Amino acid sequence: MPEIDLVCVASWNVDLIAHVASPLLRGQTQMAHRFDRLPGGKGSNAAIAAARQGARVGLIARIGGDDMGRMGLDLWHREGIDARHVVQAPQEANGTALILVFDDGDNSIAVYPGAGAGLSAGHVLAAREMLAACRVVMASFEVPLDATLQAFSLARQMGRFTLLNPAPAPAGGLPDALWPLIDVLTPNAGELAALAGLDPSLTDAQSQALAAAALLARGVGAVIVTRGSKGCCLYRPGQAPLALLGHAVPVTDTIGAGDTFSGALAAAMSRGLDLPAAMRWANAAAALSVASHGAVTAMPKLAQVQALLNSGLSAPR
Repeated sequence: MPEIDLVCVASWNVDLIAHVASPLLRGQTQMAHRFDRLPGGKGSNAAIAAARQGARVGLIARIGGDDMGRMGLDLWHREGIDARHVVQAPQEANGTALILVFDDGDNSIAVYPGAGAGLSAGHVLAAREMLAACRVVMASFEVPLDATLQAFSLARQMGRFTLLNPAPAPAGGLPDALWPLIDVLTPNAGELAALAGLDPSLTDAQSQALAAAALLARGVGAVIVTRGSKGCCLYRPGQAPLALLGHAVPVTDTIGAGDTFSGALAAAMSRGLDLPAAMRWANAAAALSVASHGAVTAMPKLAQVQALLNSGLSAPR
């Protein structure tokens, strides 16, 4: 057995979260009724979600100094995550996310990458031994593309499974070399449309299928579209789509739900589950994650997800 099940090329942010009644109009000010300062970053969130699903997780990341950097290191230690390849730049600011959470649980987010913008292909190469020991390599678009491309290139050479959460969707698209290195892509409906070059407002089933087909044609192994409370849908070359309904759960806020999905999916794949089974696991984990404020607070443990799956409340559509 390898000592590491999966490696995350990770972003680290501190989330500054204001809770307001509704989205702001341009020039509008609202009084917030709650404020939180919590750990975040898509890579860190996904790594924590995977660790809570029983995976042995290693990070490749670059963080800044001060108490925000210490927050990340302490968090990863508590979650049992291997941070030996987390590089610290003491004189640089940490990544920060400015988040508005609305009364219906939805949100808007602006991210400043901070020290994470300096993560490079060289940092990934320095972690080559850890990559060789794992089964799954995952990343998101909150880290520089050069680092992701290097990690996925090594993963392909080593026969490892790759998973990319394409958020936030890059304005300039992806380098051609990256597409065939992605075993599973996990966009939401808007990100899927943007990556395929379609109008992001076109999220109906037909448009979604066309967008997924376009990405599969570029070499992506599989596309799983996350659809919030509506569940998710798997697209693979030459196979009919597989859709799963969402779970009926109370929603406090949806911050980190997509990260939970990707992390739980990666953990399930590292346990040897096939893609449809892993997707069911991730769908349930993401549903449970919206029960509390913040990205990581309600991320479930393995037993909680198993209990929800055993309840029989989800089914293919």
